[in-house]
Amino acid sequence: MAVSAQAVKELREKTGAGMLDCKKALEEANGDLTKAAELLREKGLSAAAKKGDRIATEGLVESYIHAGGRIGVLVEVNCETDFVANTDSFREFVRSIAMQIAATSPLYVGREEVPQEALDKEREILRNQALNEGKPAHIVDKMVEGRLSKYYEEYCLLEQPYIKDQDKTVSMLLNEKVATIGEKIAIRRFVRYELGEGMEKKQDNFVEEVMAQVKQ
Repeated sequence: MAVSAQAVKELREKTGAGMLDCKKALEEANGDLTKAAELLREKGLSAAAKKGDRIATEGLVESYIHAGGRIGVLVEVNCETDFVANTDSFREFVRSIAMQIAATSPLYVGREEVPQEALDKEREILRNQALNEGKPAHIVDKMVEGRLSKYYEEYCLLEQPYIKDQDKTVSMLLNEKVATIGEKIAIRRFVRYELGEGMEKKQDNFVEEVMAQVKQ
């Protein structure tokens, strides 16, 4: 299919890949930007893929405390040089990641961190749901794997929709920053605390409050 120059430009900005490579990827993906970006990464043509084997040991540990001290986040984001770590662009990115964690409560950075035990339990729940819905047994397993992607989207930071732009994931945002800065960037770890978490208490919607603050 024919792809627009604007789509090529957008994919190039997101991945840092060459114009011709972006055009070919979009044609192969029938114009789907997300799928095209994945194809470029698989072929090692995106900036993020090319920098994937580099070592990133510099960076920042950023904190975000929600107004009133009811939610607190610490996140470590790595880059290759202390020069980049001290730039406003990198600091702004790390701050955005901390706010994302505060607002969406992910449990893991990426799907590779999800324990097998948790996946097995989720698969069992999804399988029983499908069977209770009367779905044929021979397609249940395929349905389970499809629905499991929603689990990853909810609990894995990199696969969540970015709170400031729901049309992109945190992973896409990360790749854009890699292409812009020119260094490998990795979200290494985080911890999130919520006041009274695990205790029986009045249910306050802190997430909505964080989201409201982000949009200000």
